Amino acid sequence: MEEQYLDQAIDWVKKRGFSNIKANREDFEPPASFTKPGEEEPYVPNITGLRTGGKCYIEVAVKTDDIQRSISKWKLLSTLAARKGGKLYLLAPRGHKTFAESVVKEHNLNAEIKSI
Repeated sequence: MEEQYLDQAIDWVKKRGFSNIKANREDFEPPASFTKPGEEEPYVPNITGLRTGGKCYIEVAVKTDDIQRSISKWKLLSTLAARKGGKLYLLAPRGHKTFAESVVKEHNLNAEIKSI
């Protein structure tokens, strides 16, 4: 489901002046992936970009059956963004913003939620 919103997310990133944009899509350079010890499947950010000198991670936040994986990924990206002087942006399509807000609040994530 994220794929259908990825174009909107890329447009959002471009309009806000991010540079060195990398996206998990064929026509972009892929962002670096991260693997947690004990897990085989890597975490790959939807989009990364630089803004005011800091590295930002941008994720499309949609309701999912594997909520624990999303939480782990967002925690990791939030930590990485903080270390690199950037932010984690969760872009929530219509109907998914409440889900994103509740996860961020419940797990005390350092993320900025935006509607797309």
